Formats: sequence, C-alpha cells, structure tokens
Amino acid sequence: MKSKPERSLLTVSRERLADASVLVVGDVMLDRYWFGDVNRISPEAPVPVVHVQRSEERLGGAANVACNIAGLGAEAALLCVVGMDEPGERLMTLLTESNVKAYTERDRSISTTIKLRVIARQQQLVRIDFEETPTKEILLASLARFDAMVEHSRIVLLSDYAKGGLTHVSSMIATARRLNKPVLIDPKGSDWERYSGANLITPNRAELRDVIGAWSSEADLTARVARLRKSLGIENLLLTRSEEGMTLFTDHDPLHVPTAAREVFDVSGAGDTVIGTMAAMLGAGVPLLDAVGYANRAAGVVVGRVGTSPISYHDVFADEAAA
Repeated sequence: MKSKPERSLLTVSRERLADASVLVVGDVMLDRYWFGDVNRISPEAPVPVVHVQRSEERLGGAANVACNIAGLGAEAALLCVVGMDEPGERLMTLLTESNVKAYTERDRSISTTIKLRVIARQQQLVRIDFEETPTKEILLASLARFDAMVEHSRIVLLSDYAKGGLTHVSSMIATARRLNKPVLIDPKGSDWERYSGANLITPNRAELRDVIGAWSSEADLTARVARLRKSLGIENLLLTRSEEGMTLFTDHDPLHVPTAAREVFDVSGAGDTVIGTMAAMLGAGVPLLDAVGYANRAAGVVVGRVGTSPISYHDVFADEAAA
C-alpha cells in the first residue's frame, strides 16, 4: 500500500478557496455541552453527580460540515430542515455567525434535533438525543429548492445522519451528476444503493464494515471495496481509520495516509471535518490526493479538542504561512 508524504501538498491560497462554492445538504442539529465537576455519587442511584459550571452550544451534523467549509474560507451554502422552536433559532444564529449561507425549511410539526452532552474532566459521561423525522411535505419542498440551487455550486456534499433529511438522496445525486457537479457523501446505515453514482464517499471503519462485512487483511479490504465501488458506481472511497489515519481507494493502488494527530481527546465531528475539507479543497481545484492530505491534517487538529470543533484556514495552513 502506498503512502503520500505530506511535504508534497500544494499551498492553497485564500483566494482559491474563496472561489470554491459547496452546497451542503443533510441532517442538522444543535450540539449542547454541559461542563462540570464530579465529586460524589448520587445517594438515589449509583451514578455520578455532575455540578454543571458552564454550557456551550455548537453546530452539529451537516451544520458542522458547512461550518468547517466556511472556516477554511470557502463558500458554504446549507440546505436543511429545522423546527419552529428556540433551538432552531439558535442554530440559525450560529450559522450566521459562522458565515454559512443557510437555506432552511421550517417544519412546525417537529422539534429541532439536539444532542446534549454532559462532560466532566474532559470525559463525556452521557449524551442525550432529542430528534424527530421531518414531514414528507417539507422534504419535497427541500428537494425542489435543491433542484433550483445545485447548478450554482461547484461541489455537492450530502451529509447523512439518518434523521430523515436525505430521504430523496438518490434524486439529488442524479440531478447533480446530470449537471456535472461532483457529489461527496458522508454515509449512514447499511443501505448504500441510494448513494449509487457518488464521486466520493467517506465512511469510517464501522460504517464500511456494516456494508462489506469484516475484512481479514488489507488485501481482502481492497478487494471488497473494489467490488462495492463497481456495483454502486462510486468513483472513490475514503476510509477514515481513527488512529490509523485514512485510506483512499480509487481505480489505482490504495493510498494510505498515516494520522496527523498528536493527541486524541475527542473524535466527535472528525468525519464532518474530513468531508468538509475534501469538499472545500476539491472546489478550489486541488487534486484529489492532495485534498486527502489536507483532510487528514485537519482531522488531526480537531481530534485534539473536546467536542465538535470546526477547522480554520490557519489550522490547516499554519506551516505554509510560517515557511
């Protein structure tokens, strides 16, 4: 398996990234964090008592993907569904503050998806999810808006969190490909037939294993991925492998890139950072192999932080700026 030395990466100017327009579609959520200390066990049940001292709110899901793209300096347009409630308003405010152009369909019948994490001493103790599936009418309205927006973007990125926002994903892929727009997908679940025709799909190890089964060796993995790509018409597959880095599967030999992380605190949102960086780089005209190198570098930065944390231009290009 070949590896790519990072020193061969291209320097990407802010001007090139500013010309990269990415349309992000998918499931959005509001990530809420409660930070505190644990000094005792509850007398009511054998669980820790958390004294909450501060809270934070961050963009999650496809909203975090778009935030990463905007943080790199590219143009991020986000098409999504949110509820008519306070979390939805807060999500909209955070998107505006992150320079993401939000195009939302508001569904009065659902609550905005929330992931609440309770953290003590940099360890996540529990996560509580609040979520509901959007109505068919809202999803059809979102599809119509997608059809009107897609031709104005260079890259289409579909971020699937299995919350219902990508019910019409196959139609979206077909429309984008008809207009010669590259389609990148962060998948969810074991039914990948609906992702057929994508240019790039970015599963983690567990997500890929659910589709192709457990592999016994790198050669076995390569063969299984090749069969999958051929059967679904997926051009490229980028497998994220946590502490092992990532591997790109194309029509050529697999390319493995070792992790750039120095220390891992939290992998939350790392997949969002990878696909967001890939979309921004490809939209800026960066070759695929170099885009993978930058995505790996970006992921190495965010896993060293607690919670979902968007990347910035300086995070990825600090070495080039200092050279």
